[in-house]
Amino acid sequence: MANFSKSNVPQFSVEVYQNEYLPEGGREVNAIVTVTSTGGGTTGGVPLTGASVTPARPPGQAPNAAVVLMVDCSGSMEYPPTKMRNARDATAAAIDTLRDGTQFAVVAGTHVAKDVYPGDGRLATADAQTKAQAKDALRRLSSGGGTAIGTWLRLADRLLGAADVDIRHGILLTDGRNEHESPEDLRAALDACAGRFTCDARGVGTDWEVKEVTAIASALLGTADIVADPAGLAADFMQMMENAMGKEVADVALRLWTPVGVEIVFVKQVAPTVAELTDRRTTAGPRAGDYPTGSWGDESRDYHVCVRVPEAGIGQEMLAARVSLILPAPSDGDAPQTLSQGLVRAVWTDDMAASTSINPQVAHYTGQAELAQVIQQGLDARKSGDLDGATAKLGRAVQLASASGNADTAKLLSKVVDVVDAATGTVRLKARVAEADEMTLETRSTKTVRVKK
Repeated sequence: MANFSKSNVPQFSVEVYQNEYLPEGGREVNAIVTVTSTGGGTTGGVPLTGASVTPARPPGQAPNAAVVLMVDCSGSMEYPPTKMRNARDATAAAIDTLRDGTQFAVVAGTHVAKDVYPGDGRLATADAQTKAQAKDALRRLSSGGGTAIGTWLRLADRLLGAADVDIRHGILLTDGRNEHESPEDLRAALDACAGRFTCDARGVGTDWEVKEVTAIASALLGTADIVADPAGLAADFMQMMENAMGKEVADVALRLWTPVGVEIVFVKQVAPTVAELTDRRTTAGPRAGDYPTGSWGDESRDYHVCVRVPEAGIGQEMLAARVSLILPAPSDGDAPQTLSQGLVRAVWTDDMAASTSINPQVAHYTGQAELAQVIQQGLDARKSGDLDGATAKLGRAVQLASASGNADTAKLLSKVVDVVDAATGTVRLKARVAEADEMTLETRSTKTVRVKK
């Protein structure tokens, strides 16, 4: 388990946004929980008011981290020949972005996985010499064979698991479908790796399966995206590595404690992307459960918590839930650290104006979650030939994107449908849609915009 101390942990704060008022008989309580971490990556340790943990290590000091880069070397990477060259160049750029002192390895992935640098099941420590050696090893990579991503992830897990570091991260690039192992094998690999390291996944070109790549990122609490033009890989890889180098603490859990009689309806991340966490709960004592959030640097994320409380009379109030940020114990027998916490309340009132008001944050993110859902449903309907269903769902998506100010998603939607009236969601399906445009919309459908507070 990672060894954390107060000297290397960013400061965290928790803010709860909700309308705590319920009408008589009301039972459902919704809250948006904003978690902010500062002092870990780029702020130089600027304190955050109300946080309970001291700033992280000095600015510029290398993170206690290990990274494995998994590069698709299957036969399809040779078509066109520039794809493999771009992949090598992008991986080299990511290696150049490593901070000195970071442990790292490069894995070539086909229907098997091979650690091509440094080899022999080891990790190298980043410095000028090892970076040069790794880039030399990249130049010798060639394409050939099939695709079995689960084997790549398992090798990355073995390499990262041997490292005595806080942050363990993978970067995975593929250009094709996972055709040389069963979906069950990939799922088993993801289950085995979940909680052990985080992973960003990228699909290059248009011959890969969106749901496979996004499932990898979701299971391993990373990001997923498309790089339709291989020429864009280097910039994307550098950005991913810079983000990885900004992480300071791993395995932070969102802990939800509820009183007797309170049921948890759902817990999900809603910004910067929508991610369902409800089924990922692990028991953390009586009436408490932990939901994984992955690694943190200087950043802010929003979570939507929905609970169902027992009925109560007018004028009564209760604590509906306590939300805490928890750092795991450094060793067996030690207590986990509580980084910050907030309270979700329920108050019953006969004031109709108070009880029927929807909190702006809750309303905004409910719409963003629906936006992600209807995009996926609309694209699935389009692929299955249900054009009426696709038009209805994508029209609703246009309406939601317009109302919430999600300009990026609105722009992506406009490449799949002709917008007649955004406010009412009136659209026509385009007769011809570039495959890259459709895949980009599907891959980025879960990206949200923050509510204006």
